[in-house]
Order: sequence, then structure tokens, then C-alpha cells
Amino acid sequence: MYVMTIDQRGSRTDIDRVPELLDGLRRLSRGRFERSVGDEIQGVLDMPADVVEVAIHALRSGRWYVGIGIGPVNEPQPVSPREGSGAAFVAARQAVDRAKAAASHVPVAVVSGGVRRGTAAAGDAEDGVRACANAEAVLRLVGRLIRERTEAQWRVVDALRARNGRDPGRHGQQKQVAQELGISEQSVSRAIIRSGWQEEWAARPAVEMLLATAHGLILDASGPEAPNRGER
Repeated sequence: MYVMTIDQRGSRTDIDRVPELLDGLRRLSRGRFERSVGDEIQGVLDMPADVVEVAIHALRSGRWYVGIGIGPVNEPQPVSPREGSGAAFVAARQAVDRAKAAASHVPVAVVSGGVRRGTAAAGDAEDGVRACANAEAVLRLVGRLIRERTEAQWRVVDALRARNGRDPGRHGQQKQVAQELGISEQSVSRAIIRSGWQEEWAARPAVEMLLATAHGLILDASGPEAPNRGER
């Protein structure tokens, strides 16, 4: 499983932005997230594509630290993410703390929740850690792309996304967006190029693949005795 812990940056000098983020995630329909404590939210996800979508959504504003923990969770899973436990929850906590330490860069981290005791295979565990590091590296590159976008570029990107426009070169789409925003097609084309829109969507599957690879390796290394009751 993938556990995400997302904490607000500069919460002592800012308003509480948790309701706004939760509302945005509900509109994305990506898993179930809840406030866990203070200005922090937590959620459990099954699919790596959803993890990437949530991470990018949170990183966009520059107001959040994003921690991703990968590994087993204790079964049965409770209805509320706040009551969940297991190695992935521990890893998510470590990940958000590491994201805070990297705040001068893109504040996202991916940490392995592989079991460090019992029958874990050292080779698989180490491979899982490496896969997490690789996923984190590519996700930070994507995060840098989106954080450098201007408001004008975001208007174009959002208009394309609203049209399910992963392919901005599709016939007629740029013209439609230009008409919608009241700008020229040339302006739309420049915004697409300068925003890194195509590079983002080319990189997303790579992050998803690395997250899925890490997940498989970590669970294989953890073995059937992975869940540890009471571990959080």
C-alpha cells in the first residue's frame, strides 16, 4: 500500500489550508484523505497513478511537504486513515520529515516501509529502497517543472487538462483553448512549451512504474509476517 502524509508549510504564520487541500483531493477522487493532527493530512492509496496525482496537486502551490511511505499495512484496514497502522505508516512519517529537511528543494520524499526483521530478504529490501529513491528523484524533477510555472501557463495547462488534454498537439485543441481564454494560438503553444506540460506527462508513467516496482519489491521482502500489530 501507499500511505501519504502531507503537512502544511509555515503553518504557524499562515491560515489553516487543510480544508482547501482536502476539498481539492475530493474533486480529484483520489483515495480518502483526512486531517490526522494539526495542519497535516493522511491517506492510503492502492494505485501509483493516484499517488502521483495527489503529490503533484499538493506540490503545485508550494505550501505542502509531501511524504510517501510504501509497504504493508495492518489488516483489516479501518475506515479512517487516522486509525491505520503498519510499516507503510511509519515510512510515511519518516518521508514527510525528510521532505521537511529538503524544503529548500522540492519537498517530497519516498521511503520504504520494508520490514527490518524476521524473514525479509536483504537483496529485495535493498532493491526496494533503491526503487523508492529513484521514484523520489523523478518525482522531484516533475515537481520542479510544475513549481516553476507561471499563473498564465497554469491557466493554459488547466484548460487543457479540463479537456482531458494529455496530448496538447491533438487537432483543434489549442485553438479551442485559445478561444476559451481569449488569447492567441501562438500564446497557447508557447505556454505549453515553457510550462513543461509534455515533459510532465511523459515522466508521470516513469514515476508510476518506479513506485509500483518499489511496492512489489518491498512486499516481497516483507514476507507473510510483515504486518506488525500496533506498529504506527
